[in-house]
Amino acid sequence: MTLRQRFSKDPLKVVRQLDAFPKVSVECQQSSRIGGTLSIISRALIIYLIFNETMYYMDSKLVFRFKPDTDMDTKLKIHIDITVATPCSNIGADILDSTNQNVFSFGLLEEQDTWWELDLEQRTYFDYTQHLNAYLREEYHSLNSLIFKDMLHKGSHKTAYNLPERTIKPNKPFDACRVHGSLTLNKVAGNFHITGGKSIHFASGHIHIQNFFDEVPLNFSHRINRFSFGDSTSGIVHPLEGDEKILTDSSTQAQYFIEVVPTDIYSFMSHVKTYQYSVKENIRPINHSKGAHGMPGLYFKYDVSALKVIVRQDHENFMHFLIRLSSVIAGIIVSVGYLNSLIQLITDFFISKVSPQTYQQLHNSNLNPIIVDEKPQSNWQQPQQPNNLISNANQMVDTNNFNFAVKQ
Repeated sequence: MTLRQRFSKDPLKVVRQLDAFPKVSVECQQSSRIGGTLSIISRALIIYLIFNETMYYMDSKLVFRFKPDTDMDTKLKIHIDITVATPCSNIGADILDSTNQNVFSFGLLEEQDTWWELDLEQRTYFDYTQHLNAYLREEYHSLNSLIFKDMLHKGSHKTAYNLPERTIKPNKPFDACRVHGSLTLNKVAGNFHITGGKSIHFASGHIHIQNFFDEVPLNFSHRINRFSFGDSTSGIVHPLEGDEKILTDSSTQAQYFIEVVPTDIYSFMSHVKTYQYSVKENIRPINHSKGAHGMPGLYFKYDVSALKVIVRQDHENFMHFLIRLSSVIAGIIVSVGYLNSLIQLITDFFISKVSPQTYQQLHNSNLNPIIVDEKPQSNWQQPQQPNNLISNANQMVDTNNFNFAVKQ
């Protein structure tokens, strides 16, 4: 049969002819009383397990590794929002890095007079932020993969850090200063500080003039609403955010030693560059008579790590995924077949014990062969008798003029 003749037939017949898997004829098939139910259950279970395996394949694990940070030409952004319990006229905020670059080249921080006590809405928001960040800092090692996956799935969208606007303004003078803003720094070590007195800037640095404010009590109790590096991204935990320190002694120095770690996060569709940091704090009183020298205030000393963290999604090999799917499907089909045989064996054993006569009838019905009733074709003829065959042979010989006689 040519290829043209094959495809000129019924398409369904062509498909049946091309089927490479042999089919068991209906006469050789044996139905069971529970086979249909098990077939439905097995199909549903196969669909469920295939869905779970697919979701497991899509839900990749994260791989963390370190590499040297050679990108030293980039700038480092810092975002600050700190409230100090001292009026803005009595304190000054500055930043200086290891290059002694002029601080005005980094940008300007805004100083806004405010009140230390928060209203109800602000206090609720800040307490929630404080509780959430404290929990994340404590459980970070067990939640870091979940946090990074959430960021990869939802994208690196920016998050809101600002306190709600104050709705009730106290009827008293300002007793606090809010220092907030964003600066673009060199990617080197630096020192951001808030101390008493205003600063005077020089080409190689700056000094704070505090002589005129010696009689003014300074309170360096502070509330950190935002302190982060790099672009704002969800999923990154900033340890200092939500921190609140009450310092009763005016001659107290609070130091925060910050290690900034560049972090690159790669997904299938995006690449996010951000920063994480760890912090250590030291709060000590200033007492010159006892040798504890220094200047009261808040000091945030940061340094950039020489290593960066690379976070990547790691998927299982696709061929392994297909093999697992095949194993799931084949395993369920084989297991259901064994279960069907076991149930049928138990059922037959139970029936044979309870009702032997019924069991014998069922057994005999399964042993009886299938009889196919076929009618004879219309052109079928009854076999001729031997005498008729001999006479016909003689007639054929006579017609051909052969002198050959068949003895009857």
